[in-house]
Amino acid sequence: MNNVLNILGRALAHYLAQPISHYEPLATSDPGQLHRALRPCDVLLVEGNTRISTAIKYLSQSTWSHATLYIGDALAGFRNDPDPPALVEADLLQGVCAVPLSRYHHFHTRICRPVGLSEADRRHIVESAVARIGHTYDLKNVIDLARYLLPTPPVPVRWRRRMIALGSGEPTRAICSTLIAQLFQAVGYPILPRIETRPAPRPGCEHCVQEILHIRHHSLFAPRDFDISPYFAVVKPTIENGLDYKSLAWEDV
Repeated sequence: MNNVLNILGRALAHYLAQPISHYEPLATSDPGQLHRALRPCDVLLVEGNTRISTAIKYLSQSTWSHATLYIGDALAGFRNDPDPPALVEADLLQGVCAVPLSRYHHFHTRICRPVGLSEADRRHIVESAVARIGHTYDLKNVIDLARYLLPTPPVPVRWRRRMIALGSGEPTRAICSTLIAQLFQAVGYPILPRIETRPAPRPGCEHCVQEILHIRHHSLFAPRDFDISPYFAVVKPTIENGLDYKSLAWEDV
């Protein structure tokens, strides 16, 4: 029975991973500018053009359907490669893998940078990401995948995020931002923690409060969380590389 479910799950995953036609991003980054702007541990969000991307964007109410982690030249043996595998991502079919930046040159992307991350924690996150390369996902939980066959399910807004985490099995971990969320949470770096305020009076401040952060379960993270997180800065390559709007060539009207 497990073999039958695994075969069915992989067939379903293959169907969901197929690109949809007529994908045209509203904006893309110049490949050279994108490469120069990235730093190790940056999270690169991708709009995505697959069947499952449509569902994730709808359920998370966001432009972004995929998240990858930039590791720079951390992989040995590719130092002289003009297009080395510099991103680590969780893929529905391939599992955790390293891919070149060129894979997303023709996609709408966004760089989200963790602010103030220590060098030691940066190295730990990159090394942990590299150590997970090759991990594959068990796709026997067909129900965990089948919910994406209906790209825009008629559910209330407040339930949509919960639909992404439905089951919280390995298929969920393969398609959401679980891998990257776990890497940052392992070093205590916040993404979108639940914040509780408690009274913390002190001399001269009778009504002061203290914020206590609670870690959200990693299965509840979606790509857009890195975009809206107050702890990640949005980096735009065109601006980072110096924008001179006076030099832009406009079509004569």
